[in-house]
Amino acid sequence: IETPLGGMIAVADDEGLRLLEFTDRRATERELSTLRKRLRRNVVPGEHPHLDAARSQLADYFSGKNLKFDIPLAPVGSGFQLRAWEILRSIPIGETRSYSWMAKQLGDENARRAVGRANGTNMICIVIPCHRVIRADGTLCGYGGGLWRKKWLLDHEKRYASTKSREMGDRDNQISKSLTR
Repeated sequence: IETPLGGMIAVADDEGLRLLEFTDRRATERELSTLRKRLRRNVVPGEHPHLDAARSQLADYFSGKNLKFDIPLAPVGSGFQLRAWEILRSIPIGETRSYSWMAKQLGDENARRAVGRANGTNMICIVIPCHRVIRADGTLCGYGGGLWRKKWLLDHEKRYASTKSREMGDRDNQISKSLTR
């Protein structure tokens, strides 16, 4: 899958999207190996409706048309990782949260490093938005796809989220004006 940030590889089966990663990452081959072991089957090239949905929704995301994803997901991970990834998906588009915030959401304020490891093992980037997690002091850190991509994704989401928010506000104002006439 070609994107403005480089090529991506996606893996899906009937349960959902299993992997979405940039092809130039060193970890991608290891992640494919992990999938093969955990699923006990080979990962082979092919087509699947979930891959079609991933392509389409990524195109919408990068164009700014729609930043939300509704692709069925089937991430492979421990119970802790799966909970952490669900929390990632709750972070609103255009916003960021800290590792400390995530640790609190998971019920253990001291689990910041475990949160970092869980985010680092996320194999469905962008859709499970680990790029939205930053240090408590507001600085960027720890993104497997490279900090330049993390910055680009955050800037992209802020730009389009604020545009959509303004459009919704304008629409709400027009509706309010027409109701008060």
